[in-house]
Amino acid sequence: MSLRLAARFARRELRGGLRGFRIFLACLALGVAAIAAVGSVRAAIEAGLARDGAALLGGDAEMEFTYRFATPEERDWMAGNARAVSEVVDFRSMAVAGEDAQADRALTQVKAVDAAYPLVGQVRLDPAMPLDTALAGEGDTPGAVMERVLADRLGLQAGDQFRLGTQDFVMMAVLTHEPDSAGDGFRLGPRTLARTESLADSGLLGAGTLYSTKYRLDLPDGTDLATLSAQAKRALPESGMRWTDARNGAPGIAEFVNRLGAFLILVGLSGLAVGGVGVSAAVRAYLADKTATIATLRTLGADRATIFQTYFLQIGALSLLGVALGLALGGLAPVLLAPLIETRLPVPAVFALYPAPLAEAALYGLLTAIIFTLWPLARTEEVRAATLFRDALSSARLLPPMRYLLALALGLALLVGLAAWFSGSARLTLWTAGGLAGALTLLAGAALAIRALARRTAPAARGRPALRWALAAISSPREGAASVVLSLGLGLSVLAAIGQIDGNLRQTIAGNLPDVAPSYFFVDIQKDQMPDFRARLDGDPAVSRVETAPMLRGVITRINDRPAREVAGSHWVLEGDRGLTYSGELPDNTRLTRGTWWGPDYDGPPLISFAEEEALELGLDLGDRLTINILGRDITATIASFREVDFSDAGMGFVLSMNPAALQAAPHTFIATVYAEPQAEAAILRDLATRFPNISAIRVRDAIDRVAELLAGVAAATSWGAGAALLTGFMVLIGAAAAGEGARTYEAAILKTLGAPRQRILASFALRSALLGAAAGLVALAAGAAGGWAVSRFVFETDYAVIWSSAIAIVTGGVLTTLAAGLLFAWSPLAARPARILRAQD
Repeated sequence: MSLRLAARFARRELRGGLRGFRIFLACLALGVAAIAAVGSVRAAIEAGLARDGAALLGGDAEMEFTYRFATPEERDWMAGNARAVSEVVDFRSMAVAGEDAQADRALTQVKAVDAAYPLVGQVRLDPAMPLDTALAGEGDTPGAVMERVLADRLGLQAGDQFRLGTQDFVMMAVLTHEPDSAGDGFRLGPRTLARTESLADSGLLGAGTLYSTKYRLDLPDGTDLATLSAQAKRALPESGMRWTDARNGAPGIAEFVNRLGAFLILVGLSGLAVGGVGVSAAVRAYLADKTATIATLRTLGADRATIFQTYFLQIGALSLLGVALGLALGGLAPVLLAPLIETRLPVPAVFALYPAPLAEAALYGLLTAIIFTLWPLARTEEVRAATLFRDALSSARLLPPMRYLLALALGLALLVGLAAWFSGSARLTLWTAGGLAGALTLLAGAALAIRALARRTAPAARGRPALRWALAAISSPREGAASVVLSLGLGLSVLAAIGQIDGNLRQTIAGNLPDVAPSYFFVDIQKDQMPDFRARLDGDPAVSRVETAPMLRGVITRINDRPAREVAGSHWVLEGDRGLTYSGELPDNTRLTRGTWWGPDYDGPPLISFAEEEALELGLDLGDRLTINILGRDITATIASFREVDFSDAGMGFVLSMNPAALQAAPHTFIATVYAEPQAEAAILRDLATRFPNISAIRVRDAIDRVAELLAGVAAATSWGAGAALLTGFMVLIGAAAAGEGARTYEAAILKTLGAPRQRILASFALRSALLGAAAGLVALAAGAAGGWAVSRFVFETDYAVIWSSAIAIVTGGVLTTLAAGLLFAWSPLAARPARILRAQD
């Protein structure tokens, strides 16, 4: 028989409407919609960043230098290629309001600007005034503007004075809009704007202090940014300059959005897998009802291929409909909700229908539909004419023929491969796929175990009819225990894993901070200030430990005389500048893992001790040569040793340490970490900041709180993805409950005929739902705890403990969800008249 005949049969079957396929369509549409929505929002943000790249960056291009100003030669190159140049100096400092013991202090991120700033966009102030007027100040005192949160913290109003370093300023206005703020990256303190020339006598921009200079370029129309970038790198080969241009005006944000979007799409795939369980269950239930039809077709001469093609085309058409509904929902929802989403985004976004994320979601949806429907569809071949009045699908063999298994394996490999390609992280994709496969295997095994346990324990429930009926029903394959445990369990597993990861991260931050983390980081301490600095702290009984080290910053530009990026890719150590120090003696808290230390008397060629873990990730070995640009000068050194560096305690740790002769002649300052009792922190900050106004103090608790806020945002976004998976699981649960309504109606009719009261029958229905929900919740808890442990241990490298509040909520949620679904479809069977139901079975 031909494919045309199969298509005719399929078309006639579809005339019966979508009965039995509503859950099928809902599961597929929800999974596709979640992925399409995440992809569409990511594409909207990327479009916004591309459109407003120059505004975010503050110019068409930017040249950044670490802890130095551009040389005359570098300024000449800029002037020769740009219509205008704006110089911005970015650094941290302490803003001080008041005098002596009554002074209030707060960390601020200072942006020192020139008269050309901003090249692109407008600064908005409250009260409204031109930026030039605000920064001119009053009388002989220069002006500054700051964000409202900083002004409120210091109790400043317009016209009040405060200090940066040793320089007094007048706070002229509140900064309400900074056009280039999105491109500035992570900040530890609120923003303050001032003129660079006003800071000349502040003591904050001396040799070796920690600041960066950024030169924004207004380029002629039609300038080829890629060509100009290459010219700049050739013209200034050893300057340590970092180039950014309007093609990606906020690279940090763009990378974060891309990675978070990829991760959320993988979470969406988890939801689609949950929906796949429902899709498979719906197809199996539909085909079970079609046993007589299939047997009749076989009796009339239809071969196996025609039967398979008939239902494959029918399910394929419905899959296309489900994918189309998901694409419409996922593509239009961000556009319709654009005003609400834009108010919560810190970056611009251009909401529209983007074909690429929709195509990605469609591919995922179609592949998922194929993978989860091919198995039950393959079993249609086993229906023969002789099984016209038998439940052939229930008694069919477990595994389909080998050709279908190979097709399933090919589809699964294609799905995982596409996910790895689109996400850009093969490792994360494989971990996700492995976790889903493991969870599905665990849940499938749990479903079989629950049925077996119910079958064995049912006789022991004599004297408790409702419980015995519930256990007997669970042990029956018609009850759909597997669908309930798989669908709800997988959704709860994703949610449980996220809850455990988030809880352990918060517990690690909160638990380790009082005992391990220092109170303050102090930076920009001049060498001649170190004796007095230590004298104040060493005699304080509330100070338990003080660590100090010389501090420089450098950019790794070459590895073994090859560009570093060519050797090690985009590893975080190569992103921007890194802190480095020097030491003659091996520090007491340092443990070498390989190689030797140079010793205090070494005066030969430059040597490096590198953090072992990062060295392994970069593929470095002893004897490798690194070229590091420090203050515009290249220093090439040989790796002499590897050492353990622990960054988890928020203490002092350097990836790079060198011999003193290599660095100590360069301008630099010192940093210190101070471990003190909480009640002594305010006095320490007041005394040191008053005596050394040039130093900046970073309160570690505040810094960790900022990181915790970012993690909370990521966790919230991920929870929404997990919520979509859970909603899909609930839809599958509804489908399973609806599919079993007929069996429950017949069961209720029998029980009522035998004299069972409705309350006891309802209790039986409620018990079976609650038991299945508890089982799904417990298995999900085990799977989620295992996933949470793996991510906490191997990704975040933190200790792990089960968060019982989250765990109890997961199990309770499983019980309540299945109970609600079960009771929703219990009223109709209870209301049906036994005589009518039993007569219909004849």
